[in-house]
Amino acid sequence: MDQEAGPRRRTGGRSARVREAVLAAALAQVAEHGFEGLRISEVAARAGVAETTVYRRWPTPTALVADAVTELAAQGNPAPDTGDLREDLLQVARQITALLERPGLARLLGTTLAMSQDPEVDAARISFWDARFASTAPVIERAVDRGELPRQVLARDVIESVAAPIYFRVLVGGEPPDDAFVTRCVDDALSLLASRALREA
Repeated sequence: MDQEAGPRRRTGGRSARVREAVLAAALAQVAEHGFEGLRISEVAARAGVAETTVYRRWPTPTALVADAVTELAAQGNPAPDTGDLREDLLQVARQITALLERPGLARLLGTTLAMSQDPEVDAARISFWDARFASTAPVIERAVDRGELPRQVLARDVIESVAAPIYFRVLVGGEPPDDAFVTRCVDDALSLLASRALREA
């Protein structure tokens, strides 16, 4: 006789809702007060949960920041596929701009840079950047297949050349990039690629 199966653990449900609410509250707190002003008691109140609920999963503000960044890494957009490298890169650059315009996001990423000496936060930061590059790599791979780029090109190098000026302007300069700036970033990256191809031909 078969034994009756035990109760299955539900995926998602209340636990997922609590995590989402707490991480959103933590992001809002960082946006308003910076990491120095992140208090678990205030995060719990903002999320509408007991303080013990937060401490059970995130014993320190550092753990909260690390998990918030990890969650962001999982929210990448699918790589655009317009059939044209320049248009794809423009869409990637606009996705980056939209991400950085989310309330508190730029300040949270700035916090991870300032806390890079913390192993937990640094691991989450690396995971975030790796996920961002992995989600956009197909843009470059498809361009190579179409013959728009040479096979020896490294996808990460191309994405970095587009993304770096945008992140720098927001995280270091504190300025929101307009579409003209975003377009220049893409065109400059493509010009650099063309120049490199000529030198290596």
